[in-house]
Amino acid sequence: MGKIERALISVTDKRGIVEFARELSNLGIEIISTGGTAKTIKEGGVKVTDISELTGFPEILGGRVKTLHPMVHGGLLFKRDDKEHVETVQRMGIKPIDLVVVNLYAFDKVVSQKGDLDTAIENIDIGGPTLLRASAKNFKYVTVVIDPADYSKVLEEIKAYGNTTLKTRFELAKKVFNLTSSYDRMIFEYLSTFEL
Repeated sequence: MGKIERALISVTDKRGIVEFARELSNLGIEIISTGGTAKTIKEGGVKVTDISELTGFPEILGGRVKTLHPMVHGGLLFKRDDKEHVETVQRMGIKPIDLVVVNLYAFDKVVSQKGDLDTAIENIDIGGPTLLRASAKNFKYVTVVIDPADYSKVLEEIKAYGNTTLKTRFELAKKVFNLTSSYDRMIFEYLSTFEL
């Protein structure tokens, strides 16, 4: 595995994110980010590339569409050892994204506050699960982090090897699929309380 060169960070839970991003940046890793996360990291004095600079497309529809773009998902999903994949991303000008740090909109908090159905629907995360699933699917090449508790281990491995180990990437990928399946179940159970 090559070194991690580029990280995409978009988190609801911002505990420790500035410090984590700063450490990554100090290791020469480019930070790409979205909305409030980008603002938080910038305010922490860390250089950030806005997601719209990467995609060439602004965030639209009140933030509903920001990461759903081939410049993002191509960078996550291509197989680094597949000649055709590598040629395709190079031809399309797609840069690899090697590390994804994402956690999801707090749907459970919104519904526990007895918000209405429309509010709950606006808090169903689409881009987050898509980023997580794409990264976890491609764990052979991409590190995906959903939990601030994993920041230190990821940093330790990057400092030691320039990347995380395959074992760590696999364990982190499994955590993703556990999260996304429970997230979808929670949404299903909430929506099942309504009749339209």
